[in-house]
Amino acid sequence: MSDVKLKVGGRQYTVACADGQEDSVRRLAGVVDEKLTQMGANLSGNEAKNLLFASLLLADELDEARKKASAPPPPSPAPASPAIDTDCVADKLERLALALENAASRLESGPEAS
Repeated sequence: MSDVKLKVGGRQYTVACADGQEDSVRRLAGVVDEKLTQMGANLSGNEAKNLLFASLLLADELDEARKKASAPPPPSPAPASPAIDTDCVADKLERLALALENAASRLESGPEAS
């Protein structure tokens, strides 16, 4: 365990942390100190209340960030349908209709017409 000296809200604190976590603890203390500064709070009067309020604000920000991170991504837009060549489709339909008419004529005339 290591002892880390922190300054939060204008006051000095010494906290224990796991070895190797000192920089992380200092960084997090800086976040709390910054939040207190944004609130315009100092710890001279209501130290516990101000720290609690700063903690609640930070917890709210964390909660919102987690919600955004876990929200499903917006659906991707549907792919654009390919352009249809209506002249080509019409031509193929005409040929198909002609082939069907020819087949129907052969069926109507019977097997001897083949």
